[in-house]
Amino acid sequence: MKEITAVEFEQEVLQGGKVILDFYSSECPPCEAVAPKFEALATLYGKKIKFLKIFRQQNRVLATELGVSSSPTLLFFDAGKQVATSLHGGIKKAEIQERLDKMISAEEVTEIKSNQKSFVTEYDVAILGGGPAGLTAGIYLGQAKINTVLIDPALPGGYMGITHKVSNYPGFTEPQPGFMLAHFMSEQAKGSGIDFKVAVDISSVDLKKKEILIDQLETIRAGKIIIATGTSPNPMNIPGEKEYQGKGISYCATCDAKYYEDKDVVVIGGGNSAVEESLYITKFAKTVTIVHRSDKLRANEIAIENVLSHPKINILFGHQPRSFVRQGEKMMTTIENLKSKEVSTLVSDGVFVFIGLKSNVEVFGESLPEADKWGYLITDEDMKTSMPDVFAIGDITSKKYRQITTAVADGTIAAIAISKEILN
Repeated sequence: MKEITAVEFEQEVLQGGKVILDFYSSECPPCEAVAPKFEALATLYGKKIKFLKIFRQQNRVLATELGVSSSPTLLFFDAGKQVATSLHGGIKKAEIQERLDKMISAEEVTEIKSNQKSFVTEYDVAILGGGPAGLTAGIYLGQAKINTVLIDPALPGGYMGITHKVSNYPGFTEPQPGFMLAHFMSEQAKGSGIDFKVAVDISSVDLKKKEILIDQLETIRAGKIIIATGTSPNPMNIPGEKEYQGKGISYCATCDAKYYEDKDVVVIGGGNSAVEESLYITKFAKTVTIVHRSDKLRANEIAIENVLSHPKINILFGHQPRSFVRQGEKMMTTIENLKSKEVSTLVSDGVFVFIGLKSNVEVFGESLPEADKWGYLITDEDMKTSMPDVFAIGDITSKKYRQITTAVADGTIAAIAISKEILN
């Protein structure tokens, strides 16, 4: 695997035969999560397909020419032409492999897959999710000397890891970068002695059999499972959103705000994430226009005061996006005034979407514990679900408040309850 610059692009990519190119950034948790998947696939496919990386921040002109506006972005080339659909953001290993398989012959695919051998690993406890809840549970279980594995499709930290600043976590007098809190927690969990299987694909989960298949190769069997899969950003599901994801529409300010220096940005939403991330984006952007469907913001009062008084920020209350279109290098956001029904267009260089979160339960299929009407898992005071030996903690649970501190509390409770069951 080789890293190139824009100067080498024509020779290495356009004249390079079959190529996969990874545009990555620094301070980008999704980029760090996809890196080990990229390296593992390079080992398997490297004789058939060339694996290349390029640092987006130092090759911005080329990135813009190729329509790359979010990190990471994977592009696929064959004989100098771009093939397959590009991949952006939280990329699954299976998604990459699917595209690679189409670039080579069926015989070559069979040969590669014949080198992959399935195997089984056994644990007392498997934690699904490496956010603050899962990491805390891991710390307690590790210190109790219980054989535990933590599994996450990304790197440890969860949503905390891509939060710019955390201002209310106990023990810190100054706001802390989210990625540093994630680092501290994950290092403490590793130090407790638990196993980590991160940046893997969770291929399937059978909660009844207590079996988890990762990367379509390793089956993990556990006596007890803790679900800590958290939440992910809600999409708007309006025309143009899916088409321009990673091409002008982003869901991660930490990853992509740095590319909008002295440019105009639109932010969709009015909750804590939208408000706090808008303040972060102003460190780079020339202007930030917040589009919010309500007539007031729903965030902590200090953040609201800072947004309302910020000279770079303009807020359009009572408006809702209806569609997105890209014209050249500009994003055209069609918005509707919910009172007058008047429709207008916002012209910007990029759009960030922060309209709330949804529970990550898709991986469980039909084998799902009892949930509330919004899809969040119902637990008792020990964080037990309706299924035997299955616990749920953190933002995935049905609760009134979702904060890092409440997630940490959930992880503590579940780990202590499990420790007593196993050790007594």
